[in-house]
Amino acid sequence: MNKPMVVFEMIKRVNEYGQEFWSARDIMSPLGYTRWENFEIAISRAKESCKNSAQSVRDHFRDITKMVPLGSGSKRSIDDYYLSRYACYLIAQNGDSRKEEIARAQTYFAIQTRIQEVQNQRIEDQKRVYLRDELTAHNKHLAITATKAGVKNYGVFTNYGYMGLYGGMKLGELKKHKHLDPKQNILDHVGSEELAANLFRATQTDAKIERERITGEAKANQTHFEVGRKVRQTIRELGGTMPEKLPTAEHIGKTKKRLKGMGRRVKKIT
Repeated sequence: MNKPMVVFEMIKRVNEYGQEFWSARDIMSPLGYTRWENFEIAISRAKESCKNSAQSVRDHFRDITKMVPLGSGSKRSIDDYYLSRYACYLIAQNGDSRKEEIARAQTYFAIQTRIQEVQNQRIEDQKRVYLRDELTAHNKHLAITATKAGVKNYGVFTNYGYMGLYGGMKLGELKKHKHLDPKQNILDHVGSEELAANLFRATQTDAKIERERITGEAKANQTHFEVGRKVRQTIRELGGTMPEKLPTAEHIGKTKKRLKGMGRRVKKIT
């Protein structure tokens, strides 16, 4: 790692939530800038790039004002920003490339960003595989519980759960909405966030039917719908994305294969 970037890691701060951030005033010098006015130009360009990439500027560039001491013993306020790692990367990308420090920073952040992307992908892959396996097991138990409650048409029962969670959409409509073939299993093509919502729907429906000793196909179907709708309501109240609006994912089989390949590579390295 080049010297300016060693400094960059040394001046990193961590807030009370364990999130890393940097002060724009602190990284200005390691990036080759001596005047704040010039550095603000790079920051402004970086904020525009952030906006154009559909990211929230406020999430990555936090405007602050702080007091600094003067020689006379008094203090004055100066403008600053608290920056995420992504914000620092954008500033480097939009900085004066004639500066050697900027050129080095661009290479460094490109590498670090790629490393983070790989790590994030692996975390998502692991979550997807775990949740998909859990959902398979809980759906089997839900099927047993529903049958005991008097459900004879499990396909209809399943549709009621989906309609509650997905705002009235039946499974066939949902597959079409997600651009999936009618024969494809939708749960094999959703991300961890959507899998978690469906897992909550399945476990809570199972528990409610058993706890309240619900009997009769109509009542069981309605219970499944109401639980799905409650999960949807909770997502809305938390400001989350409605499940039907979440992106369609690659088949879970490819994800498992990628994780298995990563495991082999790690084993060879160690």
